[in-house]
Amino acid sequence: MSETTTQSAAGAFEAEQKRYLEGFASGIAAVRLTGGLAPGGAGAAAPPAEPTGPDAIHIKAQDRTVRDGGKLCDQEKWKRAENPFDGHNRLIREAAAGKQPKPEDNFRWRYHGMFWVAPNQVSYMCRLRIPNGILHHWQFAGVADLADQHGGGYVHVTTRANLQVREIDPEHAQPFLDGLTDIGLTARGAGADNIRNVTGSSTAGIDAQELLDTRPLAKSWHNWILNDRSLYGLPRKFNVAFDGSGVMPTLEETNDIGFQAVEVLDGAAVPPGIYMRLVLGGISGHRDLARDTGIVLKPEDCNAVADAIIRVFIENGDRTNRNKSRMKYVLDAWGFDKYLAAVEDKLGRKLDRVAPEHVAPRKPTDRFAHVGVHAQKQPGLNWIGVVLPVGKMTSDQVRALAKVAAECGDGQIRLTVWQNFIVSGVPDAKVAEVEARVEALGLTTKAAGIRSGLVACTGARGCKFAASDTKGHALIIADHVEKAVPNLDVPVNVHLTGCHHSCAQHYIGDIGLIGAKVVVSEEGDTVEGYDVVVGGGFAENPKIGTEIWKAVKAEDAPARVEALLRAYLALRQGPEESFQAFTSRTGAEALRDAAEDQPALKAAA
Repeated sequence: MSETTTQSAAGAFEAEQKRYLEGFASGIAAVRLTGGLAPGGAGAAAPPAEPTGPDAIHIKAQDRTVRDGGKLCDQEKWKRAENPFDGHNRLIREAAAGKQPKPEDNFRWRYHGMFWVAPNQVSYMCRLRIPNGILHHWQFAGVADLADQHGGGYVHVTTRANLQVREIDPEHAQPFLDGLTDIGLTARGAGADNIRNVTGSSTAGIDAQELLDTRPLAKSWHNWILNDRSLYGLPRKFNVAFDGSGVMPTLEETNDIGFQAVEVLDGAAVPPGIYMRLVLGGISGHRDLARDTGIVLKPEDCNAVADAIIRVFIENGDRTNRNKSRMKYVLDAWGFDKYLAAVEDKLGRKLDRVAPEHVAPRKPTDRFAHVGVHAQKQPGLNWIGVVLPVGKMTSDQVRALAKVAAECGDGQIRLTVWQNFIVSGVPDAKVAEVEARVEALGLTTKAAGIRSGLVACTGARGCKFAASDTKGHALIIADHVEKAVPNLDVPVNVHLTGCHHSCAQHYIGDIGLIGAKVVVSEEGDTVEGYDVVVGGGFAENPKIGTEIWKAVKAEDAPARVEALLRAYLALRQGPEESFQAFTSRTGAEALRDAAEDQPALKAAA
C-alpha cells in the first residue's frame, strides 16, 4: 500500500472515530438529560453547545433541572426526544393508517388539538381555539359538518367558551384539522403543555355596563401565541382571560393570568381612566383563585406583560412533578413580590401599581346573563342566551341554531364559560321568533331553576381521569330537582366535575360535586360517587366552596341536592337572598345540618 493510500485510510479512520466519539458523547449527554446518568459522575460528557432557536428557553430549563439533581417527568422527555411540531408529519402518516397513538404520541397530538381518549372512547377528541369565544354562524355550522364527516355527529361547548368534537377515528384526525383551516379556525396548541383557548367577555361590545371591549385584546393575544413557538411546551397548561367588567363575568379569577377592566380614580399614581388590573395564580381545582397584584396596565401592554409572566414560568416551573407544575406553585414558593420582580426584570421596567382605594368597585354582575333575553347597548337590539343540556348539541341542532343567528341576529355565535351560547344583535321584533325556533329544537332560553346553571365536564363516558359520569348524573339531578322542588324560584349553579382537574370548576358553584369512587363493601368494591362542596362564588364575590360531604354515592346525589335546596328555600331571607349569599350568612356547616334534617335525607339515614 502506498504512503498516500495509508495516510488516506488513516485519515478516514480518524474521521470515523471522531464522528463515533461525538455521537457517543451526545448520547451520554441525552441520557443524563433524561435522568439516566447522574451529573458529574465518571464518564460524564462535556456540556452541550448553548441551545438556540425557539425551543432554547425550554431546553435550558430542562438542562437546569437535571443539573440541579432533578429527573424530568415523562412529558418533558417526550418533548425533548421529538418536538410535537417537528413530528407532525410522522403523526399524520401513522394516523392515516389507522394506528392508535402511543402515550408519547398522544401527548404530541395534543399540540395540534387532538386528544386520544381511550379507553373511554377509542378515538380522538378535538378541542378548538376560538378567541373570546366568538365565531360566525357559518363557522358554527361548519364545525357541525366536520363533526358529521369525521366525528360522532355532535358538539360540546366547554367551560373555556370553546367547542370540542369527539369520536374522531385516527384516519380522520388530520382531515378534521384541515377542515378547521378551511373555515378559518384552528386547534393549534389547544392541549398539552400550552396556553389554552383565550377567553373574554361573552357580551363584549354589546354590554352597556362594560368598561372595555375585550375582543381586540383576546384576538391579539391569540395571534401572539400562535405565531411564537417559544410559547409552546410550558411546564404545564396555562390559562389567560380578559374581563371587560360587564354584566356577564368571564371567571378570570380561575385563570393563571386574569386581566380585569377597572376604572382608576383621581389620586392614584397613574392618570385616571380605564386600565386592566392584573390578577395571578388562579387554579380552582387546586382551591386557589387568582389574587390581585396591585398592578394596572394600559390595555395595549397586556400582551408584553403576559409574555414576560409566562417566560418566568417557563424558566422556573417544575418539570419533574406534574402535580406541582402549574404557575401557582412557583408563586407559592417565591411569593408574588419575587415573581413580579422577575417579570419586571424581563420587561426592563417597573409596572404601575394602584392601591385598591383608588379603583372604582366593580358593578354587580348577573349570574344568569348568559340565559334569556337582555337588551344590548345598541338601541332596539338584544342578546338571547340558550340553555344547553350540559353543553351538548347535535350537529343538526348546531346548523339550525346557526341559521337562527344568521336570519334573526347579527350572524355571530358567542360561546360562554357556562357551557352555552348567546345569539346577539336580535331586533326587538325578532325576539319571539328566536325563542320559538330554539324551543322547537328541544332547547330553551328560560333562566329558571337548576337546569340553566348546570355545568358538567366530559365525565367518565369520555375521559379516563373522571371517576363518575358527570354529564349523565347532572341530567338525572336536574330531572329529580325539577320534580321534587317545583317551588325553586331562583336559578342555582350546580357544577359537576369528574376529577381534581376541575374542568367544570366545581369549587365556584353554589353546589359543586367532584367525582369520587365510593367503597361499598369490605372487599373494596366501589361505585361512582361525589364529594360535595357548597358556597362557591366568582366575579364580585369570589370564593372557593366548602366541602360538606364526602363519598356520596351517585344514586344518592339527587336527594342530597334536593335537601340543600329545600333547606335554602326554608331558611333564606326572601327570594332576593341568593344561594351563595345564604351560605355565606349561615355557614356551610349550618346548611349541611339543615339539609340533613330534611325528610329525604332523614329517611335515607
